[in-house]
Formats: sequence, C-alpha cells, structure tokens
Amino acid sequence: MDIHYKIAGLTAEGVHEAHRRDLEVQDKYGVQWLSYWFSVDTGRTYCMYEAPDADAGEACHREAHGIIADEITEVNPGT
Repeated sequence: MDIHYKIAGLTAEGVHEAHRRDLEVQDKYGVQWLSYWFSVDTGRTYCMYEAPDADAGEACHREAHGIIADEITEVNPGT
C-alpha cells in the first residue's frame, strides 16, 4: 500500500485518471492495482496493489503519471 500525503489540486477526476494510467502500464511491472482511496479535502491518497516489490509499484506510478508515493508499506491481507 502506498500513501501520497498531499497532492496539490487533487480532484476526483484526476485520481481516477491517474488510476486508469496505472492500469495501462501495470503488466509491464508485474503490478496489479487493487483499489484506491482519496480525500479531496486533504489531498491524501492511498493506493493498494500487489507487486513483486515496492520498487515495481513506484516504477509503475512514475511511468503512468509521475506522482510518486511519499510512503510505501508492505501489508498482508486480512481475513
């Protein structure tokens, strides 16, 4: 899961478009984007994905739209 703490000018449309671009290049990096959450009020965005490692998720974001996460945390699925 990655967190973007403050994306200036964040809009719902912008987040949806960034996610669409991630989906376009995800296979190249072995990433599968699962979900995302965001707050227009705070500019904070959370992205959940499966990937071989954190670098793959970052590379996918970089190519898709250039918005790099501030923090990446490996998490395990719950039941």
